[in-house]
Amino acid sequence: MSRQVFFSFEFKKDAWRAGQIRNMGKVEKSSTFSDNDWEEVKSKDDETIENWIDNQMRMRSCIVVLIGETTYSRKWVLYEINRAYELGKGLLGIYVHGLEDSNGEQCSKGKNPFDYVKTDEGEKLSKYVTCYDPPYLRSKNVYADIEGKIEDLIEEAINNKDY
Repeated sequence: MSRQVFFSFEFKKDAWRAGQIRNMGKVEKSSTFSDNDWEEVKSKDDETIENWIDNQMRMRSCIVVLIGETTYSRKWVLYEINRAYELGKGLLGIYVHGLEDSNGEQCSKGKNPFDYVKTDEGEKLSKYVTCYDPPYLRSKNVYADIEGKIEDLIEEAINNKDY
């Protein structure tokens, strides 16, 4: 069963990698807003961006953070993780550094962004959230691995919210 998910990622560096995952056809089509939507929204003030994120998140059962080299430090990614936690959504991280970008380049593995968000009890959210790291080096193998596992990872994130 395809789920409605919210993809969170660093737009500037990882939009191409995110596009590969969004286009796998493993989640509901309505989960995938266009890059143009984000381009338009990100030029607005913080309140408008927060409202857009909140509206998108309300319709989703899970947030999937696509973790690239510097995703952990992005203001809006951290906001999205916090908001999903507050709303009791499923949370999942998938490392995407092994996927090639539009220039055929891979990047270094980034830090876990869930280390930078705390639970209500003050613990790092990373204690409770799975961050899947494909065990392959070649981009096509990383892609195939994610494609084969993403649906189960999403279901697990939705069903195992221990935070």
